[in-house]
Amino acid sequence: MMRYEGTVYRPPSEAGSLIIQFTIGCARNTCTFCNMYKDKKFRIRPLEEVAQDLEMARNYYNRVKVRRIFLADGDALIVKTDDLLYIIGKCHEYFPEVERISVYGAPMDILNKTPEDLRRLKDAGLDMVYMGLESGADEVLKDVKKGVTAAEMIEAGKKVKEAGMVLSMTIISGLGGKKYWKEHALGSARVISAIKPEFVGFLTLMVEPGTEMYDQVGRGEIDLLNPQEVLDETELFIRNVDAEGTVFRSNHASNYTALAGTLNGDKEKILAQIETSRRRSTFRPDSYRGI
Repeated sequence: MMRYEGTVYRPPSEAGSLIIQFTIGCARNTCTFCNMYKDKKFRIRPLEEVAQDLEMARNYYNRVKVRRIFLADGDALIVKTDDLLYIIGKCHEYFPEVERISVYGAPMDILNKTPEDLRRLKDAGLDMVYMGLESGADEVLKDVKKGVTAAEMIEAGKKVKEAGMVLSMTIISGLGGKKYWKEHALGSARVISAIKPEFVGFLTLMVEPGTEMYDQVGRGEIDLLNPQEVLDETELFIRNVDAEGTVFRSNHASNYTALAGTLNGDKEKILAQIETSRRRSTFRPDSYRGI
């Protein structure tokens, strides 16, 4: 049997992947909007324990070709480079058929790796990094306690790209509330334009009980966007982003409407999708409740 501790999270595109917990929880866990990993105390698992999980997985999936492996939890890139290389080597030893190994990469963990570290990881088989931008506006990043600036986000994203890895980034629609919705949209467009990741996905803010943001909204300190305003914010992002070749998706379960296209060529198509969503919307201001 596989061994997992607590709730295990992974990107939507890793739904069919073998998930191996290299770390438990998130090393920082300060973001005001996030309720993930609250039941865990962060730690890095012993290497041999992780290697044993890979061996158990191979025995369990002895008749299955495992094409993708995702190394969880929140920020496996915090692990020492040599230890990461060891486990990546074990992934290939037990699953020679694997085509992609990926991780979540917190911006500061990426910045703490040297370019040589990242190239070694890429050469060993770490193919893809998921990085949560959340917002490209410093005002919003500070308010949600992300712990990094927009400039540091750009530096981290570029380091991943320069190492030859595929970079997938996420932005949270509505994260700046009514106060910072324009800064959020324009700042996020600037960061994505500077990095040009292979993928960018929009989630929509869901204020979860147990988070600091939930309490802030309850006290009236944050005025949330309604669905129509989220569309306005998304439109402002699309009109200002310049990221040729970046695949754009807004089709997470949290989103009010599904949008898809490849920048910059599909900008008009995406804007048309937004306009269609506006016309079809049954939203009424008096029916919306933030939480």
